[in-house]
Amino acid sequence: MKKLMISFLLLSGIVSNAQRRTGGDIELVPYIGYATSTLSGDYIDDLDYRNSADFGVVADYYFNNRWSLRSGLQFQSMGAENQYFVDKLSYLSIPVNANWHFGSNRKWNLNFGLTPSFLLSADENGQDISSYLNSFQMGLTYGIGYKIEVSKKFSILVDWQGFSGMSDITKKSGTVANAHSVFNVGGVFKL
Repeated sequence: MKKLMISFLLLSGIVSNAQRRTGGDIELVPYIGYATSTLSGDYIDDLDYRNSADFGVVADYYFNNRWSLRSGLQFQSMGAENQYFVDKLSYLSIPVNANWHFGSNRKWNLNFGLTPSFLLSADENGQDISSYLNSFQMGLTYGIGYKIEVSKKFSILVDWQGFSGMSDITKKSGTVANAHSVFNVGGVFKL
């Protein structure tokens, strides 16, 4: 019984350390998410959240077992709606986030940083409105996630990410910014 207990404890220690990362490790994370977004700023009243899907690929480059740099390419659908119109704004975003891994097995992470985004398309009730919008926006991004270990080289990531626009998306007077949040599920591949 004593040998069985010692074997179990050793095996538990090996498995729990299997997902720990060290400096130079890279993880690639393709994901898909359910997003909600709205607009905030001057002259913005009575808007409902717009629901959509996001997808992309991000990568984490580890400096040590606690810190990594997260970046990648994300397709994000933003905008807002109410009973009179639906604004659909599509962006290609490139997050640049510091990612802090915590917990006894570093399965949790908090990330924060800046995300430049480039307008791909914009329509309101089916009409192109991209000429009224700036082609670039900058936003503050932040999020929390948890990795579910499947094997030494693969995990499932469940996370929530937020985006708060810091720049005006319109070319006219007044300030309008995107606000966006997304619940993601992705596969984490250790390269």
